[in-house]
Formats: sequence, structure tokens, C-alpha cells
Amino acid sequence: MSKEYTCLGMMSGTSGDGVDASIIQSDGLNKFTIIKEKYYEYDNNLFRDYHNLKKKINSSKDLNKYSSLIKKLENTITIFHAKVFKDITRKFDIDLIGFHGQTIYHNPQEKISLQLGNGNLLSQLTKKKIVFNFRQNDINNGGEGAPLTPIFHKYLIKSKKIELPACILNIGGISNLTLVHNLSNHEIISEDVGPGNCLINSWIQNHTNEKFDLEGKISNMGKINEIILEQALETYENNFQRRNNISLDTNDFDISFARGLSLEDGAATLTAFTAKIITSKISFLLKEYNKEKIKILICGGGRKNKSLFKQIEAYSNKNLFFFNSDDFGLNGDFIESQAFAYLAIRAVLSLPISFPSTTGCNAPCSGGEIIEI
Repeated sequence: MSKEYTCLGMMSGTSGDGVDASIIQSDGLNKFTIIKEKYYEYDNNLFRDYHNLKKKINSSKDLNKYSSLIKKLENTITIFHAKVFKDITRKFDIDLIGFHGQTIYHNPQEKISLQLGNGNLLSQLTKKKIVFNFRQNDINNGGEGAPLTPIFHKYLIKSKKIELPACILNIGGISNLTLVHNLSNHEIISEDVGPGNCLINSWIQNHTNEKFDLEGKISNMGKINEIILEQALETYENNFQRRNNISLDTNDFDISFARGLSLEDGAATLTAFTAKIITSKISFLLKEYNKEKIKILICGGGRKNKSLFKQIEAYSNKNLFFFNSDDFGLNGDFIESQAFAYLAIRAVLSLPISFPSTTGCNAPCSGGEIIEI
């Protein structure tokens, strides 16, 4: 009989707005129960400090240049996670914590993926076993360190008995797609497929006091500037697609091409740009299945942007059917935090969390540094 662990998974995504926390019980395989989930928003100072620092770090040299600021912010973020732990576990006892941390720099060419989060400090503050630094072992084994959630996406598709082939599209700051076409082995294909909320969020934050385009309402009020859109897509094709990365970072994209547009038109154009890139990459990844009907479950904050959701549907192959993950009983706000709790358990059990077809690693490998209490 496989051993089950109670684990707190904490995920702070590339949108950098707060921490999703999920307490689960699982054996890291086929047993999985959700115990409690809650979102903890960063305060305005932490939100601002993170985004200001991330904008400054555009190369690995900047990691050294801003090392003191990085260390200070890392401690602040770690303490924030300790407070999350204290609040959410008041009535529950847990065995370990899956601590993703806050990505500050990700560059697959340089084989660097840095998440701010001090596992030793979190262990001291919580008196719990910590699994953190999930991406480094994959990078050491030839992978890009991302995306890491596909093995959990596979579990979800299996648990909901969704007809194969099927996909999960997570739209956070960056968008990633997992394709599952065989449950008998680890035949999972996954890639980051483009920007998610990052461009739209940046535009809104630069032009309003809001952090995002609630339900896509601002975008819906605008008009897409087709000329600017086509030029931006052509530039993207010429300059970025040739890199053929499996993984992406928010710094791979910027909103400068929308400069001069009104708030509404800029939001509409950036939303269209985001949808076009996502659907183009999905079509490329699914070209072998273009005659099959495929369900794609959308999770993450981007699923709530009705304008983006609508445009993704409009630009996609007619055989692709998009659903909100909530329609299948999956709370799309917490799939990523559930995943890192699940991955932490797999790490403790020395089970693989990444695969050649998901991150480009040389062979299936486990990951995560484990801090014992």
C-alpha cells in the first residue's frame, strides 16, 4: 500500500500578485484529496518591489548587479510564505511543504531559472520539511527547468476520465499547454506556448491603478489595431520563434509596440496578440491530431478574461473545443499550487517530475531540494 502525505503546496506565478496555497493528501501517484485552498495577495509594497526588480533583471549579469536587492526581496517573500503557512494550517497538520518561490529570472539559453525563496529559512520558520528549488535538477540533466506541472495535469485528465487526446492550457503570466495522448506511460507533450496575462497586466498597470483587466472588460471596449497587430506578430515570428524554446519568461515579451494607443485599443490589441501567439503554437503542437476533436481545459487567471478566452476560441482550429477547467470540477485558480504539492510528494519519493517531452531533459528525473527538520 502506497504511503500518503499531507502537503502544503504554495505557488506564486509569473503574474507576481500573490500566493496560491493548497493543502492536499496524496501518494504522488493516483491518490489525491484536496483539504483546503486559499489565495493570499501580496501587499502593494511587495507587489511593486517584485515587479520593479524583475524589470531590471534582463541578463544573468544583472543577478550579480542586483544581488543585495534580490537577497532582501527573497527574505521578504519567504517570510510572506511563512505567514501563509501559519494561517492555512491552523486546523491541519502537514508533513511537508512544496515551496515554488517567486521566479525572478528564467533563461533557457543560459540554463538558469531562479526562484526567490529561501528553503532553509522557511524550514526554520515553519519547523516543517521543505521541498524547493524544483527546477535545478532538471536543468542539470539537460532540461529547461519548465514547465513542471504536466505530470499533475496528466493525473487530472485521468481522474476526470476525459477522452484522449486531451489538453490542459494554463494561462498565468505565461501560458503553457500539456497534451496527454496515452495514460499507460509518460507520453506527455508540454511547452510554454506564449504570453498569458503578462502583457495585458503590464498595460493595465501602466495606464490605470488596476492590476489586471477584470474579465477583459477594458479590452472589450477597445478596437484591435490590425496594422500594429500584424507588425508585432511578424516581428515575433522573425525574432523569437527561431529560438524554439520549450519554456519562456515574461521578460521575453514587452508592450512597446502598443505605445500610443488608447487604454482600450491597447488592451484589445495586446489581447489579440496574446491569443494569436497561443493559438498558433497550439496548432503547431497539435498538428498530428488536426482531424481529431480535442478538449482543451483552460485554467489559471487567464480563463477569467472573457475577451482573451473568446479570441482564443475564434483563432483556433474548429476541432479544438475549449472549456473552463471549473466545468470539470477543477478549480482553475489552484491547479498550479496543487501541482507543486503533488510534485513535492513525488520528490520525497524520488519519483520523476520532468520528462524529455516536457522540459527537454535527457531522461525522466526527479527534482527539488529537500530540507529536513
